[in-house]
Amino acid sequence: MKVVVTDYIEDNLNWEAEQCRKAGLDFAAYQLKFKPESEVLAHIADADIIVVNMVKFDASLISKLKRCKLLIRHGIGYDNVDVDACTRHGIQFAYQPDYCKEDVAEHAIALIFACARKVVWSRRILDESSARGQWDFGGLFPMYRMDGKTLGIVGVGRIGSRVYRKMKHFGMKIIASDPYLSETRRAELGLEFTDRKTLFQTADFITIHTPLNPETRHLVNAETLGWMKPTAYLVNTSRGPMVDAEALAQALREKRIAGAAIDVFDQEPLPAAEHFVGCPNLLLTPHVAGVTTESNERVSFLIVDKVIEALA
Repeated sequence: MKVVVTDYIEDNLNWEAEQCRKAGLDFAAYQLKFKPESEVLAHIADADIIVVNMVKFDASLISKLKRCKLLIRHGIGYDNVDVDACTRHGIQFAYQPDYCKEDVAEHAIALIFACARKVVWSRRILDESSARGQWDFGGLFPMYRMDGKTLGIVGVGRIGSRVYRKMKHFGMKIIASDPYLSETRRAELGLEFTDRKTLFQTADFITIHTPLNPETRHLVNAETLGWMKPTAYLVNTSRGPMVDAEALAQALREKRIAGAAIDVFDQEPLPAAEHFVGCPNLLLTPHVAGVTTESNERVSFLIVDKVIEALA
């Protein structure tokens, strides 16, 4: 049997290759992200098991997989895989919903604090002030105390619930919106729930933790941004298309919201002339919310374990 990795974010896959070799599996790894379907297919046509990070597996590509029995998504979300097409063609699908939930929650919290305390902006103001030989940080204010402010969590699943548990001791009022959470789970969390519009209108910080699907695509748009306070911040560590980037950029440039922190984008790598040029009140990180030494080790172990299971 043959295992093929279509694309990966690790420095190397030496450990994974060795584990497959010990199990008697052929192993090959490529970097096929953004490559045309024909090139992707040329490398995976003879694979029995395929591991994918961000390559798009749509119905067309899946229909051409004649040997594949198992498709594994390296990550939590699986919006780049047509799971229904996998089912129609008898291909089992697996993903890793738990491997980086702590890491993404921590990154979202780091961005919330960075916005509140204007950490990144402080460095820029410091550099500009020092270059002028002055100790003048007037451009940094206003800055508000977090204690007593309201944090709104959109989506309270594996990650959103951890943001709540980690943040509830910081003196903030926390509200959430999640129409799919059961009453039992709501009671377990002991969290105040409200509708999405009320959350956007009320919260001083909004953090997004929903899966990407037709219902949540552009969940943050011109209308929802219009609901936000002019002093509020938006944080997105979920999926890029959750936010209408053009609408966000316009809201930031017009200072209709105080700022935003974004880790994920519609197009990655981010084009140099993206919507966000000219938005100094925006903090960007390069899709690293789930990337830590621990999470990388965990996801590798989980995927190799699924491969070994498939052999049995």
